[in-house]
Amino acid sequence: MASAFEYAPAPESRSVVDIAPSYGLFIDGEFTEAADGKVFKTVSPSTEEVLSEVAQAGQADVDRAVKAARKAFGKWSALPGSERAKYLFRIARIIQERSRELAVLETLDNGKPIKETRDADLPLVAAHFFYYAGWADKLDHAGYGANPRPLGVAGQVIPWNFPLLMLAWKIAPALATGNTVVLKPAETTPLSALFFADICRQAGLPKGVVNILTGYGDAGEALVTHPDVNKVAFTGSTAVGKAIARSVAGTDKKVTLELGGKGANIVFDDAPVDQAVEGIVTGIFFNQGQVCCAGSRLLVQESVRDEVLDALKRRLSTLRLGDPLDKNTDIGAINSAEQLARITALAETGEAEGAERWTAPCELPSSGYWFAPTLFTNVTQAHTVARDEIFGPVLSVLTFRTPDEAVAKANNTQYGLSAGIWTEKGSRILAVAGKLRAGVVWANTFNKFDPTSPFGGYKESGYGREGGRHGLEAYLDV
Repeated sequence: MASAFEYAPAPESRSVVDIAPSYGLFIDGEFTEAADGKVFKTVSPSTEEVLSEVAQAGQADVDRAVKAARKAFGKWSALPGSERAKYLFRIARIIQERSRELAVLETLDNGKPIKETRDADLPLVAAHFFYYAGWADKLDHAGYGANPRPLGVAGQVIPWNFPLLMLAWKIAPALATGNTVVLKPAETTPLSALFFADICRQAGLPKGVVNILTGYGDAGEALVTHPDVNKVAFTGSTAVGKAIARSVAGTDKKVTLELGGKGANIVFDDAPVDQAVEGIVTGIFFNQGQVCCAGSRLLVQESVRDEVLDALKRRLSTLRLGDPLDKNTDIGAINSAEQLARITALAETGEAEGAERWTAPCELPSSGYWFAPTLFTNVTQAHTVARDEIFGPVLSVLTFRTPDEAVAKANNTQYGLSAGIWTEKGSRILAVAGKLRAGVVWANTFNKFDPTSPFGGYKESGYGREGGRHGLEAYLDV
């Protein structure tokens, strides 16, 4: 029997975004075909429909883009910071003006719910450009000495989980500090970067300052190994990050790597359970768990384990999975068939190794790539689901008795990107946070981001920081 309180569909209109049947590479201020004419298709994860055909960059295109960026560098870096700031402010305002269009585009191409792209991604994208615009004429006062200089051409490779936000994280500080950019978006989510190229033209950005190359891993490899690239910035898998580190070893390129994670979300016995449950849900099921800093390991104090799990299961049973363009949707589509296969395989491994699986009751759509929110209990630190980054809506639950045991288990990972602490004791927050080997530690919240705050990891989660004043250093000769 249907409930009187069921949600009626509330779909966002697709008419606000006009996706062309095909797109070229953006090089030297113009859209152009790939040198060899190759193209590939980008697909909507929620429906498997082809959204557009996109040029596939090769080595010759990388050479063209780097040459365009090098040519533009002289004039761009010579501009007073206040003049560069004007372009960044203009870009930020255009992003705000086109935010509804960009949010729908991102949801179509990525599969995440519209309320996430609309309420989280796009406001943060604009905020990063506003923030770094403010730094552009204050670099002498950033703490890196007088007259810090830009590096030159920045080669940037971004992932598919936050396509436009990762673009902003990288392009905004690069331009503010006087560098020029060649950026390669992920092959499954190229559209928002191409729309950003149009925003650059709309803002009157000089030709060659920003170049966008769509393509596969070979294009990314050609970019980061290009001899005329001075700075490499990569966000993505640890395996690719290691390959990049090896490829640039022995060169004078400056590198920042933001890689995988297996974040611990620690719930103590005095934590407000309802608030903690919301934080757990945000920590692992936001963006379908496709977040490098996701709280994918729940460490709950043994005495409140049952209470927390019961409340968590009740909450997961209310999450709405389905059409990402519906404003009521909580859980959208997995980004690709390849990623869905990886999540499915790791979940099956968890069951095979003896962990107890619980999946939220929900009906999966007949087309697209979907995975229901899932918990694993009776998990030990030896289980694959507690060690490997699943990058999906899968939470592993472990228990602890003392704060020292919680810290030991939280740090027992090759990663070190994020962690969360839930307790009413401020002294416990400070004591535990100081012992966690994680780049960011949230207290009584999770997955909160701000352009003024640095972000990055330890160990196999990478090195270098993005965001805040610290994010300027990666693009300056200091």
